Amino acid sequence: MGHEAQRRMMSSRAVVVGLSGLGVEVAKNIILAGISSVVLCDPEKPNSFDLGGNFYLTEQDVQQNNGKSRAELCQNKLAELNEYVKVEVASQVSSLKDEAALLNLIQGASCVVVTVPLSTPLLCAIDEKCRASNVCFIYSLSTGVFGKVFCDFGESFVISDKDGENPATSQVENILTSNPAVVKVLEDQGRHGLETGDHVTFSRVKGLDGLLSDKATYEVKVTGPFTFELVNVDASQCSEPASQGYITQVKTPVTMSFRSYREALADHGELMMSDFAKFDRPPLLHLAYRALASYAESHDMMYPMPGDMAAASEVLSLAKSMDTEKLLGSDNNAAAERIILHLSSGSRSILSPMCATLGGIVGQEVLKSCSGKFTPINGFFYFDADECLTDSPLSSSDVSPTGTSRYDSNIAVFGKETQQKLLDLNYLLVGAGAIGCEMLKNWALMGVACGEKGKIHITDMDRIEKSNLSRQFLFRNSDINEFKSATAARAAKAMNSSMNIVAYQEKVGPDTEDIFGDDFYDKLSGVCTALDNVEARLYVDQRCLFYRLPMLESGTLGTKGNTQVVIPHVTENYGATRDPPEKSIPVCTLKNFPNQIQHTLQWARDYFEGEFKQNAEDVNAYLSSPDYASSLSGQQGSKLETVMSIRKTLVDERPVSFEDCVVWARLKFETLFNNQIRQLLFNFPEDQVTSSGTKFWSGSKRCPKALIFDLNDKCEDAHMRNHFDFIVAASNLRAHMFGIKGRTDEEYFVEVLQNVIVPDFTPKDGVKIASTDAEAKESENDQASAPAEMDADQILESLPKPGELAGFKLNPIEFDKDIDDHMLFVTACSNLRALNYAIPTEDTHRSRAIAGRIIPAIATTTALVTGLICLELYKIIGSSQKDLKIDAYKNGFVNLAIPFMTLSEPTPPAKTTAMLKGKKWEWTAWDSFDMNMGDITLEEFIRFFESEYNLDVSMISHGVSILFSFFANKKKLAERMKMKMSEVVTSVTKKDLPPNQLCITFEIIANDLDTDEEVELPYVKFRFR
Repeated sequence: MGHEAQRRMMSSRAVVVGLSGLGVEVAKNIILAGISSVVLCDPEKPNSFDLGGNFYLTEQDVQQNNGKSRAELCQNKLAELNEYVKVEVASQVSSLKDEAALLNLIQGASCVVVTVPLSTPLLCAIDEKCRASNVCFIYSLSTGVFGKVFCDFGESFVISDKDGENPATSQVENILTSNPAVVKVLEDQGRHGLETGDHVTFSRVKGLDGLLSDKATYEVKVTGPFTFELVNVDASQCSEPASQGYITQVKTPVTMSFRSYREALADHGELMMSDFAKFDRPPLLHLAYRALASYAESHDMMYPMPGDMAAASEVLSLAKSMDTEKLLGSDNNAAAERIILHLSSGSRSILSPMCATLGGIVGQEVLKSCSGKFTPINGFFYFDADECLTDSPLSSSDVSPTGTSRYDSNIAVFGKETQQKLLDLNYLLVGAGAIGCEMLKNWALMGVACGEKGKIHITDMDRIEKSNLSRQFLFRNSDINEFKSATAARAAKAMNSSMNIVAYQEKVGPDTEDIFGDDFYDKLSGVCTALDNVEARLYVDQRCLFYRLPMLESGTLGTKGNTQVVIPHVTENYGATRDPPEKSIPVCTLKNFPNQIQHTLQWARDYFEGEFKQNAEDVNAYLSSPDYASSLSGQQGSKLETVMSIRKTLVDERPVSFEDCVVWARLKFETLFNNQIRQLLFNFPEDQVTSSGTKFWSGSKRCPKALIFDLNDKCEDAHMRNHFDFIVAASNLRAHMFGIKGRTDEEYFVEVLQNVIVPDFTPKDGVKIASTDAEAKESENDQASAPAEMDADQILESLPKPGELAGFKLNPIEFDKDIDDHMLFVTACSNLRALNYAIPTEDTHRSRAIAGRIIPAIATTTALVTGLICLELYKIIGSSQKDLKIDAYKNGFVNLAIPFMTLSEPTPPAKTTAMLKGKKWEWTAWDSFDMNMGDITLEEFIRFFESEYNLDVSMISHGVSILFSFFANKKKLAERMKMKMSEVVTSVTKKDLPPNQLCITFEIIANDLDTDEEVELPYVKFRFR
């Protein structure tokens, strides 16, 4: 959110009216975000429909009827989420029909959110009072698989940052001396990303006679992806063009105007879309909700009971009477009427996935109203997942509620058959972080794996850290250092004691196939991933492909989120399409020619790794290995460098006191930020030109300057004492590595540094510095082929013998972005190098984000994507009354900052065509030859393909091992022909098959017996147990 937006939120107060499912979801999300205070207003007693979406209510709360309201029952549990947020109940409101009491809540609030049905006159009164009091108003409802959101933030709402994206930055290649001045950016840094009318600032511009001030902003007129003009800037009188500099976009505030609820109800205007396959749906839902409100107002604000088709028909009649846009008089009349009937029949139902989806959206709208950051929804937004529903409403007997069951809401929409399928599910949930916690909450309310046959397996290797608590809402302060999976399982079971759940602390990967093997996947209904890396997702994807299991995949990146549903034989698998790999930083750029803070941070991280981790590990390896010299024989290119590093660390520069560590740090400063730069400038002077006559130091190559050590120096961009910070952080890390006690008091460092003698440095001739990646590679090859063997052996001989240092061991330090001492070193080291090259510096907070590539997960987006995924789960389990095609499933992409949502049909799997027995056969990545004939012999295996598919098998392989080929040794082949297939595998691979392995995969090459043409075939899935 940023510091300013967070500061505004921490002084804001929100009123949440209605604590059924959606209200508690919104409250949870804004409390986790750190709003100052939340007022809960709901005097109503809980009912069984609330249990479908409210994770803090229990069946006992409904059955006991102890007199407590929904708000009172939820208050303490919501308050536990964030100790810094004040959570109170509006006890002065005794009825949600009491207009005066509700209007009294508005004064002093930043935002009022209504999440339960109120009469239209009352809603208009609340909205008008909010507008008069400069308070934002939000109205949202979750009714079955349909939902609505309305926002009115007043006539003039100022947005400080409309999209939350980092300001566009680029680097100057040149600025022409023209009128107006024309800017060309470096193309290898990408497009400038600006639009005409944007404003930019410049810094560290080289040339143009100082025309461009660092403190002024300039309007842009875009002329191309890499060029733009500066409006009203005349550079024609400058003596030279600019050749270098940094460009930063300036974000300017935007003002939005909103219509009142009364105005928008009469004329909805442009409606935000979520699914372009249903472009006509938003106006239809606007009509349907108006009709439903009219019905409720004539029935004591009560919606129709599930399956009450007479009431649903009354709503439909009301809709027809209000239909001024003729939405129900078109050719698609039956389809439109179906939507209204389904909405009416399920209108009392509070479904957890819908509450999560809408709660994520509405929660973010509340945060926008409090912070002024991101673009709000202007007017109405409608959302539905009617693909989950049967073609016609279910009978009243199939959807009738019990009045006490947690599953009444589910049954009201999907019926008892579907609810039983949910209870019997067996699912693997991989990950118990932000998405994993939200998923378990939804599943507990839906009843997933809460029947006798059902079971959830959840695994996560990580333990809970304090930083997790703001978005992983199942965890509390008392859970810190506990395993995530076990804690999340306990919390979910507390929500629904019937949930059957087993927690693991294992990574799902090749190393744990003894746990998660054939027998494990054989019992699963599907897999849900809640992972934070692509590699793990790809592995799980391959498992789902092999076992033909549905996979539910989702991810978030700040306010952005995506969902993907993978259905066997229907959609492509997750790994079928991949993003291109990230562009890596060239070696010569990192070593000698950085031009962005990302370059200097990567260099600082690499230096940390080498100095405090690799050096210590090399020393420990030398001290613990009886024959260290032979272990170095495989690394001839770096052997000399390794042993020289060991000698330096163990002998030449080994500290005995903390003072030695401080001296070492001061000398390192001189080497890194002064001497090396002076040597670079000796090799490539500032006025050097290339063979083509252009300046060497131009474009992306920034001419550096050596730094003079100054303990009191403070950089102008980040306002950090980088010189001092580097010495403190480096000396303490060095001390920790050697087991010496460190210190941080400034007086001590000032005293020690005064007495440090820094040797004079003179640049040397003959030092090679690579100016391109090709030269760097050539230099590596030269080093690898140099006759360094003898020198390395001599140095090894001169080292103290391990026996002489018995018990001595260094502490290797693994970089961790969450440890402040580590980040202080990396930030100071990066900033000093940035100062060398006149690159703008960054503070520790920003450096941590860049170095760790951090875009924090936020509760709103996490709730939204898990809600969307759980709606897909309803479709996967399906109904006997409806056969779903690919267009019923939806992949999603959302950006809550803009706001934007698009749901789209998944891509079908790619097909391969083969000719089998003269007939065309199309197969996909989901297909295989499934052989369940027991552990037959190799000879029987080959004959099977001859007789069944008319194929002549010429080669069989398993992994990298060839088990059978036409060119193999005849004697060996004859022996193998009589062996069982499992015996052939163990014989060739020299590995036993695990006891829990049921299937072996084989790849075969075969030709058609009639045509002798090779046939492209899928793998063979051979069940031998």
